[in-house]
Amino acid sequence: MGWWIALGVVLLLAILPLGVSAKYDGGGALLRVILGPVRLTLYPRRKKEKKETAEKEEAERREQPEKKPEAAASQPTKPEPAAQPKETGGSFRDFLPLVRIALDFLGDFRRKLRVRNLELKLILAGDDPCDLAVNYGRAWAAVGNLLPRLERLFVIQKRNVEVQCDFTASETLVIARLDLTITLGSLLSLAVVYGIRALREFMKLQKKRKGGATHEPDSQHA
Repeated sequence: MGWWIALGVVLLLAILPLGVSAKYDGGGALLRVILGPVRLTLYPRRKKEKKETAEKEEAERREQPEKKPEAAASQPTKPEPAAQPKETGGSFRDFLPLVRIALDFLGDFRRKLRVRNLELKLILAGDDPCDLAVNYGRAWAAVGNLLPRLERLFVIQKRNVEVQCDFTASETLVIARLDLTITLGSLLSLAVVYGIRALREFMKLQKKRKGGATHEPDSQHA
């Protein structure tokens, strides 16, 4: 029975969605972290948290003792900073495999990301029907050019895109929302696969450096 419970917990953790939710509207920007069914607000912070942070900083400032000025003669002379060793570059040929691993990881990571909700609402403002009609067509053309690119990059599960006109508005308004998630199982599988690949490359570099250090005295002796 315990094994089945453990297996069930592992499966639930594997499908647990992790990600971020970003929203922008008339109330400002909103950024949340998605941890399964839980959503934690990162921005904006609550007023209580801001007040507690300010009170903590004020208390720390009061606790610090005031430094009394001392005579200039009693101050010890500062030692001159040591010369920094010249920075040397690594081999570009050895660096390329690490770049390939990073690019492959980003490609697989992008394909495993899921856009659970994409919302974009553009409200065009203007009192001239002709200008508003031109801007309306341009806005839909821009949206039509953007959406196929997003669909090539991500898997979009739900989307809601609208362009509206408002003859009474004083400025163009926008409402945007993006929920981006990846399951914990996918994230761990990527970390294991590409972590092993990166470890192999690092071991190759270390072995190559040791081999070079071993042969260096022989070449000097010759």
